[in-house]
Amino acid sequence: MPFAPVLHAEWIKIRTLRSLLGALAGTFLATTAFSAAEAAAGDHTDPLYSVFFGVSLGQIAAIAFGVTAVSAEFRGGALRLTLSAVPDRRRWFAAKATAIALPSLAVGLLTGLVTLLVGKALLGTSGPTWTEGLRGTVGCGLQLTLMALFAAGLAAVLRSGVATLSVLIPFVLIVSFVVGDLSGGVADFLPDRAGQVALHSTWDGSLGPWSGLAVTGLWAAAALLAGGWSLHRTDA
Repeated sequence: MPFAPVLHAEWIKIRTLRSLLGALAGTFLATTAFSAAEAAAGDHTDPLYSVFFGVSLGQIAAIAFGVTAVSAEFRGGALRLTLSAVPDRRRWFAAKATAIALPSLAVGLLTGLVTLLVGKALLGTSGPTWTEGLRGTVGCGLQLTLMALFAAGLAAVLRSGVATLSVLIPFVLIVSFVVGDLSGGVADFLPDRAGQVALHSTWDGSLGPWSGLAVTGLWAAAALLAGGWSLHRTDA
């Protein structure tokens, strides 16, 4: 089967599953709400991060979206049915990843734009410049997308939504911050933190805005390659 109809089939799955639409809505709401709260109450020493503070929590919903989109295939023999229609597992997984990436990016960029507008309205003249805001908007969209893809790849390896979320959510909420406090600059290279460099006005670490996003992109690519390899090597 050609790639286009496989992608279309995967897109139908995503737009008809309420849990996936809910995760996308959660990404938007969590990011904008927590960003607005921080912009209204924060100290604003880093105005750009004050505006995009909610990305650190919104990415949890993006992770849930990526995990759920893949793990649903491992319930009730759904993957066997899918592979009977698309025997080429690599093509199917590429279509699945694309179907995850496109709505994640669209929602991420919309989230970034709304977050920027709300943040600038709350901060007024003390807010970030429009140039910084544009970088933050793009960084927001890319970070949320890459984290969804990273989660999708890991879900394909672990073949369980519960197991994947049990690993990733504590990692993002707890482990990453503990490592960051104890490891010097090592934590800057973790996937949930590297891409967020683009959301800071200034950064003292070794990564810049785009190199940080590139690091997160490498994590996502590695997870997807591992997921594709796992799907190729194991039974449905």
